[in-house]
Amino acid sequence: MPSFDIVSRANFPELDNAINNTNKAIAARFDFRGSKTEITVDPKEKKLKFVADDGTKMRGMREMFDTAAVKRGLPLKMFAWGEQEPTIAGRIKCEAKIRDGIEQEIAKDIVKRIKETKLKVQASIQGEELRVTAKKIDDLQAVIALLNGAGLGVPLQYVNMKS
Repeated sequence: MPSFDIVSRANFPELDNAINNTNKAIAARFDFRGSKTEITVDPKEKKLKFVADDGTKMRGMREMFDTAAVKRGLPLKMFAWGEQEPTIAGRIKCEAKIRDGIEQEIAKDIVKRIKETKLKVQASIQGEELRVTAKKIDDLQAVIALLNGAGLGVPLQYVNMKS
């Protein structure tokens, strides 16, 4: 019986490359000379942390990071940005949660959308992934097309396609 898995995985090596490219771009820009800016990633907690001297430098860092992430093939939906907060040293920090895995609410919404299509497919939640099975591959391709156009707010990948 044909099936595939729906996952949402962060590519941490490419994320590191995007951060390195952003740091190089910051070092090359004249308006960032002498400023104390930093970008750190915590892969265990799945968070990015940006620290800058002021709001304009923070916006510049974010723009450079977004550009580098897109060039590295990382979808911007992968990051849930928080609010900018002042630090003790008089600088500004901003954190971004890295979306890795499909949350239960979104998984339930995906299953509901698949059932509403009335296609002969079964969708089951397996932890942070979903498995979709059907008798016809055409039905599976219709599910992929449906989810690509749904605008769910999380990047989805379709893996383990078996026929």
